[in-house]
Amino acid sequence: MANTMVYLLLLSFLFTSLFAAPTTYNVVSFGAKPDGTTDSTKAFLSAWSESCGSASEATVYVPQGRFLLRNAAFQGPCKSSRITMRIDGTLVAPSDFQVIGDAENWLFFQHVNGVTINGGILDGQGTGLWACKNSGKDCPDGATSIRFSDSNNIAINGLTSLNSQLYHIVFDGCDNVKLQGVKVSASGNSPNTDGIHVQSSTDVTILNTKISTGDDCVSVGPGTTNLWIENVACGPGHGISIGSLGKDANEAGVQNVTVTTATFTGSQNGLRIKSWGRPSTGFARNILFQHAVMNNVQNPIIIDQHYCPDDKGCPGQVSGVQIGDVTYQDIHGTSATEVAVKFDCSSKYPCSRIRLEDVKLTYNNRPAAASCTNAGGSVSGVIQPNSCL
Repeated sequence: MANTMVYLLLLSFLFTSLFAAPTTYNVVSFGAKPDGTTDSTKAFLSAWSESCGSASEATVYVPQGRFLLRNAAFQGPCKSSRITMRIDGTLVAPSDFQVIGDAENWLFFQHVNGVTINGGILDGQGTGLWACKNSGKDCPDGATSIRFSDSNNIAINGLTSLNSQLYHIVFDGCDNVKLQGVKVSASGNSPNTDGIHVQSSTDVTILNTKISTGDDCVSVGPGTTNLWIENVACGPGHGISIGSLGKDANEAGVQNVTVTTATFTGSQNGLRIKSWGRPSTGFARNILFQHAVMNNVQNPIIIDQHYCPDDKGCPGQVSGVQIGDVTYQDIHGTSATEVAVKFDCSSKYPCSRIRLEDVKLTYNNRPAAASCTNAGGSVSGVIQPNSCL
């Protein structure tokens, strides 16, 4: 009988340990104030520290209200195997852009594993900095609203990012990332406010996301592999862009990227690959763009290998980035310019194995035009404009 009781107690202990609810750390308990004016940075970092050091799964809970935060670094590695940030409220950056404008990042997660963010609004209050930059004055670069660096097994669900000073969401050096139901919003004249930027990362999935901003809706930097983007609405913005690539002479390439079921409305570009016009070891290959709708987009399909902003550092040079195995499948809609398909590739490394399958783009209710320079490939199905490959 005694042995049976010990056995049952042991089973009960194991069951409780395995299925115990995560410990929850409410930021208000650490002194955070939901009034939008009290600096709650220290309270958030304290709640993170407790969660990070927890022996079991942990939750950082942010209740309703507006919480003012300066730049904050949420550092790992953590003892807890899984940390969830459940945000019912809004995190607000300082309205004075000088406070965090030189910090590079507002919310910075580094060396973390198994972090999930559910819900919440990030208000970067970037309008003041945008006005400063657009006036030509000397301004700080600004802070990315939320960045994950050197981190694994990250999930972001239902997060809204508003008016970031700089990029909204960045993944750098990460593995196994999934975003879904994310919303990004900033005005069309907000400079350098990329919606989601991915670089040096592997196995990143972006689903069911709506992005309106002043730069790329999604930008893909060097070293990105196995990226899946599905059901994204973009506009205003500069489209979904691979690049710019080739800024550095020795640079990792981009490969295995799929963009499927995307809608572009009033954006500068649709599906874009761009590289600097200078020597580089970079490349872009095994890219699939499929099932995209263009609504009055200036450059629905474009490869630009002569990117050279302000004609500095690259005039007269050719891109060393090698682009190949790029497929455009079931792309249709309207172009805001006559040339809807433009492949402007490197004379030293022409674009190769470009495939157009069932592409139909019009301009002012008539077939649009196509332009090819140093590009080769094949076509199948209905192609409009007529292929120049």
